[in-house]
Amino acid sequence: MKRLWTPAWIVRHVALVVLVTGFLALGWWQISRAASGNTLSWAYAVEWPIFAGFVVFVWWREVRHALRAPTAAPPPAGAAPAEPATPGPGTPVVRRPVRVARVPATPVDGADDADLTAYNRYLTWLNDNPGARPGDYPG
Repeated sequence: MKRLWTPAWIVRHVALVVLVTGFLALGWWQISRAASGNTLSWAYAVEWPIFAGFVVFVWWREVRHALRAPTAAPPPAGAAPAEPATPGPGTPVVRRPVRVARVPATPVDGADDADLTAYNRYLTWLNDNPGARPGDYPG
């Protein structure tokens, strides 16, 4: 239980109390508005307690996760850092991605392709005329 009284957990506990209290107060405020004739407020009167319930759910899940996590014993003072354990045969291994240079199987020769040559001419014209629209192309 000492794990739940660290400074980070105290902030989480305070946030839980503040958020749940605020959400329930907003829900009560919407009920009072709905009772005075604002029909849209009935939806908000239901919505705010749901938000409060969600905050409690997330807090409870994090508490359970913190209590179930095994605690690692701190290494003795002056001890060398432990070597990383080698994964067993059933353990998935995370590897760094490898970049592979993609080289086309056959070189592309632009001289034989008339469409490619026309397109390159069009791109050159667009580059030479930065203010022009594609519809202004004379070709």
